[in-house]
Amino acid sequence: MFERMRASKVLVLVALSAFFTLPLLAQSRMTVRREERHDISPPLRDLIARVPRQALTRHEAEPARRIPLPAGLSTLPDDPVRQRTAASIAAFAPVVGLGFEGLGNGQHGFTVTGAPPDTNGAVGATQYVQWVNTSFAVFNKSTGGLISGPTAGNTLWSGFGGGCQNNNDGDPIVLYDKLANRWVFSQFSVSTTPYLQCIAVSTTSDATGTYNRYSFQYNNFDDYPKMGVWSDGYYETFNMFNGNNFVGSDACAYNRTAMLNGATATQVCFQQNSSVGGLLPSDLDGTTAPPAGSPNYMLFYGSNNLNLYKFHVDFTTPTNSTFTGPTVIPVAAFSPLCGGGTCVPQPSTNNRLDSLADRLMYRLAYRNLGTHESLVVNHSVAAGGSGGVRWYEIQNPSATPVLAQQGTFAPDSNYRWMGSIAMDKSGDIAVGYSISGSSVDPSIAFTGRAASDPAGTLQAETSVVTGTGVQNGTLTRWGDYSAMQVDPVDDCTFWFTTEYMKTTGTFNWNTRIANFKFPNCGSTGTGPSASLSPTSLTFASQNVGTTGAAQAVTLTNSGPGALSITSIATSGDYAQTNNCGTSLAVNGTCTINVTFTPTVSGTRTGTLTVTDNATNSPQTASLTGTGMTPGGGCTPNTLSNGGFETGDVGCWTTGGVKVPTASTVLKHSGSYSALLGGASAPEPNGDSSIYQTVSIPSNVTKATLTYWYWPSTTDTITYDWQEAQVRNPSGAMLAQIMKVCSNTQAWTQVTFDLTPYKGQTVQLYFNAHGDGYGDLTYMYLDDVGLTTSTDSTAPTTQVTAPANGATVTGTAPVTATGSDVDNPTLSKMEIYIDNALKSSNTNANSISYAWDSTTVANGSHIIYSKAYDAASNVGTSASVAVTVSNTTTQLIQNGGFESGSLASWTGGGVFAPTAVTGHAHSGSWSAQLGASSGAEPNGDSPLYQTITIPSTATSATLTFWYWPSTTDTITYDWQQAQVQNSSGALLAQIMKVCSNSRAWTQVTYNLIAYKGQTIRIYFSSHQDGYGDLTYMYLDDVTVTIR
Repeated sequence: MFERMRASKVLVLVALSAFFTLPLLAQSRMTVRREERHDISPPLRDLIARVPRQALTRHEAEPARRIPLPAGLSTLPDDPVRQRTAASIAAFAPVVGLGFEGLGNGQHGFTVTGAPPDTNGAVGATQYVQWVNTSFAVFNKSTGGLISGPTAGNTLWSGFGGGCQNNNDGDPIVLYDKLANRWVFSQFSVSTTPYLQCIAVSTTSDATGTYNRYSFQYNNFDDYPKMGVWSDGYYETFNMFNGNNFVGSDACAYNRTAMLNGATATQVCFQQNSSVGGLLPSDLDGTTAPPAGSPNYMLFYGSNNLNLYKFHVDFTTPTNSTFTGPTVIPVAAFSPLCGGGTCVPQPSTNNRLDSLADRLMYRLAYRNLGTHESLVVNHSVAAGGSGGVRWYEIQNPSATPVLAQQGTFAPDSNYRWMGSIAMDKSGDIAVGYSISGSSVDPSIAFTGRAASDPAGTLQAETSVVTGTGVQNGTLTRWGDYSAMQVDPVDDCTFWFTTEYMKTTGTFNWNTRIANFKFPNCGSTGTGPSASLSPTSLTFASQNVGTTGAAQAVTLTNSGPGALSITSIATSGDYAQTNNCGTSLAVNGTCTINVTFTPTVSGTRTGTLTVTDNATNSPQTASLTGTGMTPGGGCTPNTLSNGGFETGDVGCWTTGGVKVPTASTVLKHSGSYSALLGGASAPEPNGDSSIYQTVSIPSNVTKATLTYWYWPSTTDTITYDWQEAQVRNPSGAMLAQIMKVCSNTQAWTQVTFDLTPYKGQTVQLYFNAHGDGYGDLTYMYLDDVGLTTSTDSTAPTTQVTAPANGATVTGTAPVTATGSDVDNPTLSKMEIYIDNALKSSNTNANSISYAWDSTTVANGSHIIYSKAYDAASNVGTSASVAVTVSNTTTQLIQNGGFESGSLASWTGGGVFAPTAVTGHAHSGSWSAQLGASSGAEPNGDSPLYQTITIPSTATSATLTFWYWPSTTDTITYDWQQAQVQNSSGALLAQIMKVCSNSRAWTQVTYNLIAYKGQTIRIYFSSHQDGYGDLTYMYLDDVTVTIR
């Protein structure tokens, strides 16, 4: 399990260790170089069409160019911040959305020619691009359909000339520049000199369009290039080799502005010495740029620390560029997996896989969350006898960096490595990785954490794809890297790609691409998001009428608004107590204790239900327990004693002229079976039956009856038989499972589908019938079993229109679709707008609603859908935020009285209204109706304005604010508002009160009934002259027409 105490000690030590900045490990050498060449390409789609596919080459394993490990690392018995179990935060756990095969052996016409694949990818507005050694492909990100490819990497530089055109050497990176909506491709050319980095920046968001192409030259072998997008440049790092000698990381910045415009570009580089290796540049996620002037942050690991550099580039005056640091950030002690080498096990082979644990894993993902900046990164470490993903979140990198959290995910004996990590706009973190072990073929999985989860913990692991083969022979190369990216459209959806093994072999790897998101990400409202943990409880068997120990369920509000709790209730044989009260603050938790008191024996189910103001209300947890009758072994309506190992036919109901008995003569397993019929003379004339009543749960996806029987008979004309039936509780046959007159005298298994009877109680009936003529007919029955699989998977649903971020006017179609893995047709779908149910249907996988947006205020509104399956599981879609922008006309003039007068209004009465300051709802002025001091007048203080509602209006809404005061207690005075015709006759009484609330109150009234008419909007304060002053202030009067 996760060692909380040990982790907390380490965090305390880290907190006590001052972050400090060292002098440069060695003086960085700055080099400024112009591009070798640049041009603008034809459209990629045309290049693909005209460039012939490259001939296949022999299989080749790229050499692993290792970098020295930092001095001072030691082998640890276990990782001090190892998380041994997954956190149970099921309500926010993501599930795989779209998943499809990437390039790999036999996929999309691709043939593997080398290893490792260097799998990486990026997601754009409408496309996903995956690049492996040494081909890339463009996919439709909505469907996973192939748009183009596989395409040799150097096709992109066809006609460019030099090594970028002629060499297809790989080590590729593809990124999507979210600030500019452009694709950035990068690979090296190293099979000939000069050593080059080839970079192409698209001119549009279409990956198949034209590109600004560049090549940049280096003196040394520029291995393992890793790129990051920043607001002032494209930053790339390399592990530089002179022959086989590592000479240190090189940190380079390319002129992003020039490359976006296809202009001449320069690079500014700072070469480090050999003590700096595996340096990663920070890569921007989201569209909130770093603060103006922020340097790019670069990181590599040292001996139980992280080393942070700041790279500031100045392309106008390159000599002003600086590369400062490192700031040393102490972290929990670690041992690199396999000592940085090769040790990852696989089943059924002695061949091990490379760890590449001598460096941090790509990417160093940067996110500006507004309140703070965060960097997340990971690397592979030893964790006892296994391997784990060590991950970090660093905040405040621009000043004194803070190690906000860290952990090592290694929940079992398998090896997890070659990870990639990212953070969405809500601060949720996801990390994907490879997983392998002595009994697990190389596979792909991910885990993650919601921003509200306990620090340093990750949730349950989710499988992307399970491997079904191993990499054998002598090929150890694996990975070199993988890619976790965040979708630029919603800034919530994670996309992960890496390799796995589909079949055993060598040079036959496959890759997978999958996306997922946290359900709470992307909410733009202010309402709460609530969750229960755990979402199911199973209680120990309990004697009827007694109460067992309570089990706890935690209710969490992850915000962003307060949770208002309406009710907490249980159903069935369950009760609860709680300390939740009626409100739960943001990030607050409370505990619900549930107890089980069975009223009868058998399986007892129930539900804990919390009803509140959260979007996903109600939250539920399923409750299951078993009631027992003291001293009894039979559970009503549950198959019991199916193997007759009690030595009798207890729990079964017997009948007929020959009562079945338990027997030791023949048995399929164990010591006993049941004998039905007469095995010795005389032959009975009639039935020898046995049955048991069982209930099939309504939420099963499959219910299967199995049994074994051994039949014998000397009858030849089938007046005798052995049979099995499904009957209703009254004994009427529902289905004939079998009816034979068999003398096989061998054990035979029968399997029968009981799924059609889910939600019903049935009899499982077995019988041997003899006719009394001396031809003995009987059977032995054994191992009667009933297995069920239940549906606990919620349907998925998504709003298909309008699109997230859309602008809505007039009547807008709202559509949603849903699906469920266990049920072809959903039982119900619903559409919600601003948390209000707007439309519902049944037995359909889609729903539509014509939304009249003129009935709501202009501005932001939230749409989501819900889907229900036959098992009452509920799935809720991601929220879609839209902006309503309907043209409005304002009819009231001077409604806020900010003219300082009653211009455009008509007043009068015994106390004429006046414009006053000091009591405004907004602005500086309001209107006072009625006397607030002196002698109380006897009569009205009226104020009105005459308007005409256009006959073409689709909506007409009056709103106003009033502040009333009175000392009258018998309502002979009042404050009122009316709709009058143009002559002053009453058409509608909007309000009439005698109020002393002395607080601003808003009133809204629908005037659409008066379209095409000229009316008065009339207000007055009435006083009766008896000295109890009654008056009101009036402000912000509007009549809005659409």
